[in-house]
Amino acid sequence: MQKPIYYGYYLVGAAFVAQFVAIGIYSYVLGAFMEPMIAEMGWTRAEFTLTRTIGQLVMAAVGLFIGAKVDRLGGRPIMLTGATVLATGLCLHTWISSLWAWWFLNGVVVTAGCAMIGNLVVNVTLSKWFVVKRGIVVAIAAMGVSFGGIILTPLATYLVDTIGWRQAWVVLGVGAAVLMYPVALTMRRAPEDIGLYPDGLTEQQLEAGAGRLAATEFANSYTRGEALRTFSFYALVVAFGCFSINIIVVLLLALPYLTDNGLSRDVAAWAIAVASVPAMLSKPLWGYLIDRSPAKPLAAMSASMCGVALYCIVFAVAQQHIFWIYAAFFLLGLGWGGMIPMQEVIWASFFGRRYLGGIRGAAMPYALAIGAAAPWLVSYYRDVYGEYIGALMVVAGLNVASGLMIFFVPPPVPKRADAEITSKR
Repeated sequence: MQKPIYYGYYLVGAAFVAQFVAIGIYSYVLGAFMEPMIAEMGWTRAEFTLTRTIGQLVMAAVGLFIGAKVDRLGGRPIMLTGATVLATGLCLHTWISSLWAWWFLNGVVVTAGCAMIGNLVVNVTLSKWFVVKRGIVVAIAAMGVSFGGIILTPLATYLVDTIGWRQAWVVLGVGAAVLMYPVALTMRRAPEDIGLYPDGLTEQQLEAGAGRLAATEFANSYTRGEALRTFSFYALVVAFGCFSINIIVVLLLALPYLTDNGLSRDVAAWAIAVASVPAMLSKPLWGYLIDRSPAKPLAAMSASMCGVALYCIVFAVAQQHIFWIYAAFFLLGLGWGGMIPMQEVIWASFFGRRYLGGIRGAAMPYALAIGAAAPWLVSYYRDVYGEYIGALMVVAGLNVASGLMIFFVPPPVPKRADAEITSKR
């Protein structure tokens, strides 16, 4: 009799689509709307970009609220609510007539919807369903993030340029609803809820000792309160917060940065796609490596690569050489590829999977606060000085620094002396 497909693999596909929608809408499409919207509404770039600073704070607040609920309720009710909020908020963008409406609808409503369907919910869920294979499955699901850059950045640019920015938001809202409602309905909290075990192991395999890693990790799980009392928690928050600044800034401002330097909107939009292809295709490789070697050195390499690539982008743009601009974006994409799988594996291996939603939710306000002001500050720098170079160099430096921090951050002391899981740290 053929063994049925482990339900966790369906969740990997659902997480792929959810991250495609959530991160695609939150990060990848905004740059396509900047120039047309500020031209019509008379806003500055800093005023337009402030929506992302507001969004970071909202994302942190929502993450803190829903983190523990993912542990208790699972992702389905949260994602159904998030899909409704997101689709409604996007469609309402067509009636934006003031800066306050933009900040509220995009910075608050759309961000809240994205938070309820995005990384925190799906990756915490996958971390409960997989232990031995966690790196590779989180990496495959995270390919949806980069797929958003390949599809949604050129698509949003095309829609804005052909039907106008107001109608383009409505198309994105309808598309989000069509994709997300079926995805939300597939979600399940943990394998034990439906009589299964992590990684698809059978009861016989568990009795033979195959599930020892999962059992040890579960037994060594920190509660949220215990994690908040460790140095490791705050060290990871700072390190990953500095790591994520790069992608927040580049996804929002790469298109206007490149058009400011003489590239067409189409060429600039495809630069994001060029970064997104290696970001997507390299994720399974990063995941494969994480499952077979310590994650911290790999994460340090990924973070530092992002910083070096951003330096290369600045120099290539200054030379106006399209080939090297795209080559630098390709290198950036390779670094981006490791960001999500590294982060999820390290958090789970440090603190266990039992209370991971609550711990990740508690970390979000700190991590997002670190990068909340970054897009606004870079845009403000551009409004004052007429160029982005100085601000982008600072962002690149923070990425290199984050690589060093990740490499040296110590794991918390295991709660049990036989913690086999420490070998994964």
